[in-house]
Amino acid sequence: MRSLPGPPAFAPTDRALLPKRYRQVLQVCLPLMLSLSATTLMEFTDRIFLANYSIEAISAALPAGITSYLFIAFFGGVGGYAGVFIAQYTGRGSHAEIGAVLWQGIYFTLGSGLLLWLLALFATAPIFTLAGHSPAVRELEEIYFSILCKGGVLHVAMNTLATFFTGRGLTRPVMCITGLGVLLNIPLDYALIYGHWGLPELGIRGAAIATVAAWMVNVLCLAALIFTRDHNQRFKVFSNYRFDRLIFLRMLRFGIPGSLQFTIDILGFTMFILLVGRIGTAELAATNIVMSINALAYMPSMGVSQGVSVLVGQALGRRKPQLATAYTGAAARLLLGYILVVDLFFIFAPDLTLSLFLEGNNSGDYAAVLGHSRVLLQIVAAYIFFDALYMVYSGALRGAGDTRFMMLAITAATPCCLILPVSIGIAYWQIGIATAWLWVLLFITVLFLLAVLRYRHGAWREMLVIGRQPPP
Repeated sequence: MRSLPGPPAFAPTDRALLPKRYRQVLQVCLPLMLSLSATTLMEFTDRIFLANYSIEAISAALPAGITSYLFIAFFGGVGGYAGVFIAQYTGRGSHAEIGAVLWQGIYFTLGSGLLLWLLALFATAPIFTLAGHSPAVRELEEIYFSILCKGGVLHVAMNTLATFFTGRGLTRPVMCITGLGVLLNIPLDYALIYGHWGLPELGIRGAAIATVAAWMVNVLCLAALIFTRDHNQRFKVFSNYRFDRLIFLRMLRFGIPGSLQFTIDILGFTMFILLVGRIGTAELAATNIVMSINALAYMPSMGVSQGVSVLVGQALGRRKPQLATAYTGAAARLLLGYILVVDLFFIFAPDLTLSLFLEGNNSGDYAAVLGHSRVLLQIVAAYIFFDALYMVYSGALRGAGDTRFMMLAITAATPCCLILPVSIGIAYWQIGIATAWLWVLLFITVLFLLAVLRYRHGAWREMLVIGRQPPP
């Protein structure tokens, strides 16, 4: 069977090939950066509209959104780990196995959809009662969380189906489809939140419905592109539909630790946001706004991380770990260039960004939110530097299958460096919002150092999630 053409091997010290190395990283990572930024842009759009709808709505949007994403991301991360299998099979040239991997991800997606629906039915009220926010905010949080969880199977399906393309290094189709979802979400937000074009005014409920509708469009488009006669001939997307216990269990074995790493990260920030709500409503609103801005700036880092996972997986599938090292270094340097531009923007022009959320509001409440937000953007400027490098190196480890170490590392760092210090500080020393965010900075710095140490240890170079059978 003819294998897909791949990037040529080269010595890491060969500077003549540096431009090609960067070009290969950009070809895979740039569409993923834009794709993930598009996904976050839908949530960003929700919050812009909701910030101008009411302060209660924007105060509820981020806690409810990030709490729902905590569960959706776990299932989506496991389903999306099929991309590492597909990348390594692509590097090896075992294309007939790709259909079987994709179907195991689909079976996992269906099971996760049932669990998310049950979560929405039985866990919504207890979660937000525990948060302790004001009754007006809590009611909106429950509405937003419930709708997103019930539609969360579509987000998991989107992650799983996208691996058919991203695992093979074909990231542009995913970028185009997610962009289409954004184009649909923006007018739906406007119409459903405010009640325009003959549609009812639904407020935060309308924002959630618009997001789920965009997910549905993305899933339908991906399915239409994947399940074709040509793809069945080459990748067995119809023929290999049977449940494969071995592949399914291997996907869980490597995918669950990898997904837990990301999920525990989200859990830490979810608990942080819930704790910040106890400092005050203005502080919570400022945190929501700054986290929304940070999420948009952060998504390129996530895209590069996923792209590095694909490139490392393909290189290791071809048994060329030196190529994986070269890709990782190139990705880190490119991402730092982007972070420098964003940091300059956050430090020297914070009001320009914040005006998207607070323009036209001159009340005392909004003035307090603006003041807090300016300070927090300065901290975020340092935070995203360490976060970007953490994402690159953890992405390389993930592409090799070295997922357990970082899962254990983040499990230990989240309570010790973030949740317990902030919780104790708020309860006993009445710390302010800036001090709470400095603990966030410490938390991500510790994760960055642990990821670099694990990467430099080098055990990932000898790993393969697909085993070491000879290529076809």
